[in-house]
Amino acid sequence: MKFTHSLLLLSSLIVFAFSCHADPQKSTTATEEIQIAFMPDIHFHDIYDQFSDKTFSGLPTPTPHGTRQASIRSMRAQLHSTRLFNENYFALLAALDDIVKRKIKYVALSGDFSDDGQPLHMRGLKTILDRYHHQYGIEFFAAPGNHDPTKPFSHPAGKLDYLGTGGKEQPIFSLQHPVCAKKIHVIDKQRYAAICSDDVQELGYKPIMDFLGEHGFYPKASYHYFETPYSSDKKSHYDFLIASREAKFENRHYEICHQGSGGRYKQSHYSDCYQLADSSYLVEPTPGLWLLAIDANVYQPKQGSNGDKQDAENFSGSSDAGYNKVITHKTHLLEWITDVVQRAQAQHKTLIAFSHFPMQEFYDGASDDIAQLMGEQKFQLSRNPSTITSKMLADTGLKIHVAGHMHINDTGVYRSDNGKVLFNIQAPSLAAYIPAYKILTIKSDQQIEVETVVVKDVPRFNELFTHYRAEWNYLQSIAAPDIWNKEILQSKNYHQFTEWHLRELARLRFLPQEWPADIRELLMQLNGAQLLIISQLKTDISLAQIAALIDNQTQDKTLAGDWQIATKQAASVAKKNGLLLDSFATWTGQDLSVDFYRLWSADQLALQDIDPQRFAHYELLAQQFFLSTADHATARNLTDRPRYLYQEKLGKLLKILVHFSGDAPSDHFLLELNTGKIKPLH
Repeated sequence: MKFTHSLLLLSSLIVFAFSCHADPQKSTTATEEIQIAFMPDIHFHDIYDQFSDKTFSGLPTPTPHGTRQASIRSMRAQLHSTRLFNENYFALLAALDDIVKRKIKYVALSGDFSDDGQPLHMRGLKTILDRYHHQYGIEFFAAPGNHDPTKPFSHPAGKLDYLGTGGKEQPIFSLQHPVCAKKIHVIDKQRYAAICSDDVQELGYKPIMDFLGEHGFYPKASYHYFETPYSSDKKSHYDFLIASREAKFENRHYEICHQGSGGRYKQSHYSDCYQLADSSYLVEPTPGLWLLAIDANVYQPKQGSNGDKQDAENFSGSSDAGYNKVITHKTHLLEWITDVVQRAQAQHKTLIAFSHFPMQEFYDGASDDIAQLMGEQKFQLSRNPSTITSKMLADTGLKIHVAGHMHINDTGVYRSDNGKVLFNIQAPSLAAYIPAYKILTIKSDQQIEVETVVVKDVPRFNELFTHYRAEWNYLQSIAAPDIWNKEILQSKNYHQFTEWHLRELARLRFLPQEWPADIRELLMQLNGAQLLIISQLKTDISLAQIAALIDNQTQDKTLAGDWQIATKQAASVAKKNGLLLDSFATWTGQDLSVDFYRLWSADQLALQDIDPQRFAHYELLAQQFFLSTADHATARNLTDRPRYLYQEKLGKLLKILVHFSGDAPSDHFLLELNTGKIKPLH
């Protein structure tokens, strides 16, 4: 691995001998349509790579290429995570094959291209990218996410939940991890004793950039231009040899302190300051196209750290930092982006930026309602860019940015008071519902078509199901709590498999951890018709009384009469809107919770999996709960009554759900960069 960059430089020099110097100041515009595929959050886990030290042999698995040993995570682990660990291996191959068929030559990997930067997985990812590059001429451009690397420097790590024989989980940790170094006992009835291997340590910047050096991180002679934020002269005649020298790892560092940006931004009271690597770069792979890969990872030094310059424990993870921390702790990147934008305009380059983290709010305007309903620390609200952050990014002049991180499909548009418009395209993950990637087609200097490609059918996606059946049987035999639903193993295609993953993730993790307990418990007892009836109730009754009414166990005739009045009113409301109350009874609160996360994850793409009439029900319910709470707001001394509280919460929940269907096109659309307009395409 340590020779990777040297070999890359040597091969590039050979190509360079037959190439000419490029001039970045020359006004070069692409003369034909160019397509770039964006694939964030692959979370690649090489299920068929073998541990180099032979410590774990994996599980024998029949494949089209004979029996192979699979090193996989358990299904239990997958269904408690926002990402798949195993089947995305097959999804990546299917997506790349689709890209080959479409004759796309440029693929941007917007972070989390690995699952925690482990050597086991980085080797496999490099092998795949190398193969598609050499066989099909695809150029890959990587930008790091919070899972690659998880910290600035390599450090001990591991997982409790690889899948071992007989359905039991197999812990595997690196040699210096306390489990191995101190021989900490982690065995229980669901797990074997730990295996120790450095193939599962989590790598830092240098080894990861070395692994993928020829896939964007370092210049190649075939590129027409390449620079980093630390290149000395970005306006002179382009020289590949100079670019290569200045792009060396040791030349790409910046100072960061606990309180904020270091270097020339450092204030006198700043402490705990370190030099960290930054992998950002600008590349021109073909005349007229500039791809700006922004390293938006911010590993904030912890206050009172131990001073060891390469101790990963001195730094917080970057998962919740994003651009909110970039503007305070990597301020120099904003100046660089501004400069790149100005030069792109002057030289008539089409500039597309990509990074792992979103630049714009991704809740479709529902952030405040989510905070009020679920709490300010729930539902990943900490990852939401602030309005100030979006404004500062828009003020750089950047017009289009493609992000990942959230595993969602969404289009955000920030319009500044000074007339600047920033489009933030959230590309979905292949490792989650709905599995998809984005294609951006440059139509002209000022028009970019955006298409979302759903990866529905994935060959071999069920190749590991035999192992999961063994796991489920074992969990059942020991009466494990919260056992996952084995119906997921009946999935007919990869799209359906990811839908089941989302359904189980909501049941096992999201609903218990994120939703208010009273609303969660109430919804699990209700169907849609009963929700509409509740929206019409005028009587101040408790949730327990509602439950009794639903079960026909109330002895209170007055309450029963009020419920009948509300039922008649609900039927009337439904009829006025061309619906029948009975049709609302065909779905449950559990169905609503699944649709909530479908829409959150996939935006408009989720509508293909939701009955149109049911979505019409949601819209009517949101309206009716809004009207009922508006009535309360005009009344005095009612806002603390039980009926008002649960009607308000249900109203907020349904309002958020409807908001998640999106206000801007997110499937197939056209961006007009000069006017700031976005047009849906069908």
